[in-house]
Amino acid sequence: MDLTQILHNFFAPPVPFFFIGMIAILLKSDLEIPDQISKFISMYLLMAIGFKGGVELHASGINREVALILIICSLMAGIIPIYCYRILRFKLDVPNAAALAAAFGSVSAVTFITAGNILDGAGIPYGGVMIAAMALMESPSIIIGVILYRKYNKKADHGFHLNFTELLREACLNGSIVVLLGSLMVGLASNEHGMKIMEPFTGGIFKGMLSFFLLDMGVIAGKRLGALKSAGWFLIGFGIFIPLLNAVIAIGLAYFLGLSPGNAFMFTVLFASASYVAVPAAMRVAIPDANPGIYVPVALAITFPFNIVVGLPLYYYLVQCIHA
Repeated sequence: MDLTQILHNFFAPPVPFFFIGMIAILLKSDLEIPDQISKFISMYLLMAIGFKGGVELHASGINREVALILIICSLMAGIIPIYCYRILRFKLDVPNAAALAAAFGSVSAVTFITAGNILDGAGIPYGGVMIAAMALMESPSIIIGVILYRKYNKKADHGFHLNFTELLREACLNGSIVVLLGSLMVGLASNEHGMKIMEPFTGGIFKGMLSFFLLDMGVIAGKRLGALKSAGWFLIGFGIFIPLLNAVIAIGLAYFLGLSPGNAFMFTVLFASASYVAVPAAMRVAIPDANPGIYVPVALAITFPFNIVVGLPLYYYLVQCIHA
């Protein structure tokens, strides 16, 4: 597949709707998606992708490769925040470095779903194990981020005592994780029979709902672009460099594991994205002195658009080159 065909696959609907939302905000449009509608679509997408992943996981079965992928993804979700934290400490204080590092150890469900939609359009399959891996990567990054904060912040014990029960609840029982894992379990149990029952829900309207959600993401990212002025060149560079670094690591691991092109691409997307939903929600509880004006815009206004515009086509191209 040549580069022109790759770009054609990536910038076919629904991806262009992201740019419509962003451009609308830059042109001072009053375009806005109500929060409750946005949340509903987000839950729908997670439920649909989780259910399909469960069906696919049932078809492939739980084998050595599946177990190895899940273990590696969980480990990397804890390792990535550690070296991100070390880099960020050159410019940021402990709370902000720990919170932002946790975001990059976690994943962006929207980036993952967009990548999966692109593979579907190209007729390239990927396994349901990748969806299970996405769910498992949320919690370790949050926990490691808080450990880094508690270990290196000398003021952490003065006036604020972390409730680990609350932390674990945020890390493991976040609404998005519950929906994703729950729907995956339902798909795993109901297999192909359940897929036929759910087909209008998981197939027919999926691309339309994803288009609407990417439009909303474009609006949100457009509103956050102003935060780049305060982020400075260091954080802008970090938000681009780290996804590329993590993608190179993931592609190397995928080659070592002998993953198929579809699984290798989704494996890379998991490593290269950053959370701007689950992690920020947990950081507000666990690291209250971190500034959301830093860790949210870097993940949402820098890394997310970079991955949609440049990262996903690049990762896909590199994976295709390796498997050529």
